[in-house]
Amino acid sequence: MNIFGKYCTAILLSFLFTSGIAVTAGSTDSKPVDYQWSAPGFTTDFTRMLIDPDEILSGGPQKDGIPAIDNPVYTSIKDAAGWLEGNEPVILVRVGDKSRIFPLQILMWHEIINDELDSLPITVTFCPLCNTGIVFNRKFSGKTLNFGTTGRLRNSNLIMYDRQTESWWQQATGEAVIGAFSGESLTMIPALTLSFSEAQAAAPTADVISRNTGYSRPYGQNPYAGYDAPGSKPFLFQGPIDTEHDAMDRVLVVKHKGEERIIVYSEVRDKGILQISIAGDPVVLFWAPGASSALDAGRLSDGRNVGSLNAFISVVSGKNLDFTKASAGLFMDTETGSTWSGNGKALEGSLIGSRLTPVTAVQHFWFSAQAF
Repeated sequence: MNIFGKYCTAILLSFLFTSGIAVTAGSTDSKPVDYQWSAPGFTTDFTRMLIDPDEILSGGPQKDGIPAIDNPVYTSIKDAAGWLEGNEPVILVRVGDKSRIFPLQILMWHEIINDELDSLPITVTFCPLCNTGIVFNRKFSGKTLNFGTTGRLRNSNLIMYDRQTESWWQQATGEAVIGAFSGESLTMIPALTLSFSEAQAAAPTADVISRNTGYSRPYGQNPYAGYDAPGSKPFLFQGPIDTEHDAMDRVLVVKHKGEERIIVYSEVRDKGILQISIAGDPVVLFWAPGASSALDAGRLSDGRNVGSLNAFISVVSGKNLDFTKASAGLFMDTETGSTWSGNGKALEGSLIGSRLTPVTAVQHFWFSAQAF
């Protein structure tokens, strides 16, 4: 079955969207423009638009046709291990002393989970077409926002809306592009994309979003099988693609103090480690094997091993640390000889139990990072 057939099947089974657009990156203007455009079913202030409506395509489902999870149910790591394989990709979020694991096998079918962690309202989002898993603080401008899916895409990327003002937000950037909040941006919460096994090691007492979502979906299955195969093209994306890398190459966009850096997985995979400076701060990136692609095989657990790449401030107790690769997925700091995992946690040595502070970073495909 070709990707078009898979897309049609996915729509019939789950109201998932797959679509794209031909556009240039970013907002077209810093001031909203009245394009005399609207979408049925929305109370959005469409007189405030930062993007040309020609950049927006319907992905098939209507408003909330892909249902966000608003009242997530949690389970223990032990119980989740009965249905979640160790190599499956998950998003690990830590706020204060609380940690929570969000499996992509669930986000694949809902794309948005409105949640609260350690009293902080958050929304955890995932756009399969761009491979962008991003966590946002949903407390904004004196309101606690709840997000849903518009059913529309821009640059193949999910456009969300908040239910309080029905402003439309670009998931890849967190920027409101239409409506009352046009030009405003949500705050991203640093999070790690890891294999379930690595997430368990990083946060053994974390709870896990349960499959008990209130919806009937084939969790664990991937309706986009083969989508990210090397040499593939993003579905219906007609914009320019920088050919320096394959369109579907995985990258990490590191964001820190107003600066951004695009790091391609392949630049780090062999050595397992990359140390850079961003906005004057030392940052270390660890690549660890073990995480499967969520978009490769028919089941997430059968996806090829693409590994995980995450970024951290390489400072502990005021001391800058330099790292070397000890073995696959393990690293050693030269200052104390402590051994660290790719999840940023010290496993052995005088710093055992210490954690590196994650840097805000967004997983993308190469084409998506270039577009946004």
